[in-house]
Amino acid sequence: MDDPVLQTVPLGAQWPTIDPFLFCAHHLDHYPAGNDQLGPAVPIDDRDLGSDFAGIDGWNMYHGQIVPGFPQHPHRGFETVTFVRRGLIDHADSLGATARFGRGDVQWLTAGGGVVHSEMFPLVNRDGDNDLQLFQIWLNLPASDKLVDPYFTMLWAEDIPRIESVDDAGRRTEITVIAGALGDAKPLAPPPSSWAARPESDLAIWHLALEAGATWHLPPASGPETVRTLYVFDGPGLSVGSHQLDGDTGAVVKADEAITLRADDSGPVEVLVLQGRPIGEPVARYGPFVMNTEAEIEQAFADFRETGFGGWPWDDDAPHHGPTKGRFARHADGRTETRTESHAHTS
Repeated sequence: MDDPVLQTVPLGAQWPTIDPFLFCAHHLDHYPAGNDQLGPAVPIDDRDLGSDFAGIDGWNMYHGQIVPGFPQHPHRGFETVTFVRRGLIDHADSLGATARFGRGDVQWLTAGGGVVHSEMFPLVNRDGDNDLQLFQIWLNLPASDKLVDPYFTMLWAEDIPRIESVDDAGRRTEITVIAGALGDAKPLAPPPSSWAARPESDLAIWHLALEAGATWHLPPASGPETVRTLYVFDGPGLSVGSHQLDGDTGAVVKADEAITLRADDSGPVEVLVLQGRPIGEPVARYGPFVMNTEAEIEQAFADFRETGFGGWPWDDDAPHHGPTKGRFARHADGRTETRTESHAHTS
């Protein structure tokens, strides 16, 4: 039997990716109870506040000074896809849009010509732990769309398609379909200028949760140039056809053929699948900007110095929404979406 695995790599905090993806960051922070400022209710003076990535006690403040997270910072030329498994994110941006999302939600932000945003992690639970798990995927934009108007879309957990597959032994696999159709499951629409909005991109983002010993058959991709990567980020390991992958391993696999996946018998396994047809253009990147040439990077810095990408309309560099606010999004055009655990509406 041919080995369907073409390449493997161990996983760290930032996972290597292949065009059209730029990278994927996996954050897993076991935050303690929160205080009345929504920060950790424990001393933080021993941390390198402003740049705390040491993982002391299993969590980070990142660039946050009081609330963990990432205060205002700019982006241009690509997209962020933020899938939050546990915990909450408070978003604010230079367009005047703001949101609180998490617990299975996805925010898809097209930075385009330039946007400034903050992503803070409010510790709303004062009586126990505040675990946070999220994936932030950077997805490139083709040259023709590098400078489109910024745009963000909320994919709410209640609306994201999920498939449950049961194998012959009665073991279950659940697939969360964030992008890319899978069988009869059609994903919610990405932002209009996304590479994912083009049918020829064959782009998919799927999360797989397999019970111990569960088997699931990954269908072939539709495009002959499609690249597919599996990230086994939780659990003891996964059989990919004839190849055994250990936990915390990424693998580029053949995309043009169906592959049988089987979780190790010793425990459940979780996998993130990223696939897409490469954009195939030069990539120039520096910090928060991703363009096609070094001259365009220099221009991005010049434009940001001159315009601030619209300026920062908030009183705080790291705004949050307090201890009791539910999941919601207010878009730049004033449209507001609110969500609860039981119902949702748009106004």
